[in-house]
Amino acid sequence: MDIPQIQKQFRSFVSERDWDRYHTPKNVAIALSVEVSELLEIFQWMTDKETIALDRDSSRFSRIREEFADSMLYLLRFADLLDIDIEQAVLDKLAKNEEKYPVELSKGDFVKYSERDTTGKP
Repeated sequence: MDIPQIQKQFRSFVSERDWDRYHTPKNVAIALSVEVSELLEIFQWMTDKETIALDRDSSRFSRIREEFADSMLYLLRFADLLDIDIEQAVLDKLAKNEEKYPVELSKGDFVKYSERDTTGKP
């Protein structure tokens, strides 16, 4: 995926429509939240089993792809507006998560590290 090219294309899309004034970091973050909510809405009443067994050729899956793409575009636009180096931000966060969630304390357990007592128990 050529992220800079996609950001450039989206930047042009926005500029051609004179939408730059609306694409502030705050507004794009809000738009991102709305798009992710639309993605969640598709899954709202589905069982876990149904979500795992989604038919890739269904109209529902097509809607999921579209909402995912909308969300991704807003994430890319947000990074573009704030000049966030996406790769570095992701690598930094992965490294931080490695420290916060060591395997010996986290493996097979959903309880957050900060919710444990000094013995490591929830």
